[in-house]
Amino acid sequence: MKKPLPAESAAACIDARINELGDWRGKMLAKVRAIVHEADPEIVEEWKWRGTPVWSHGGIVCTGETYKNVVKMTFAKGAALKDPAGLFNSSLDGNVRRAIDIHEGDQVDETALKDLLRAAVALNLKTRPKTRRLSA
Repeated sequence: MKKPLPAESAAACIDARINELGDWRGKMLAKVRAIVHEADPEIVEEWKWRGTPVWSHGGIVCTGETYKNVVKMTFAKGAALKDPAGLFNSSLDGNVRRAIDIHEGDQVDETALKDLLRAAVALNLKTRPKTRRLSA
């Protein structure tokens, strides 16, 4: 099993991805990244699966994938989250994940996205396995 990249390396990889895109997708990925950090300053950036930005806190919160026509935020436990603003618009048939596809020109509801991110972190922390202390 590969060791995860150190946080500094993951951040550098995400920076490089944003710069190499050089178009609206790079700008949107940078914006999404900033929103993620505003929602949870303790979030950890990771670089997984041969080039996918991942944000974690108590487990994976979401990914920031880039495709030809979309920037996709996939929430690992999205099906378990309430989405009163209706941000989820992709991967709606699955039992676990949900995603937000952001197309060129789309406006991001930053307040609703921050609420969704905070709910995802809270769910991770709530469902995280408790560590057992061994007595001496």
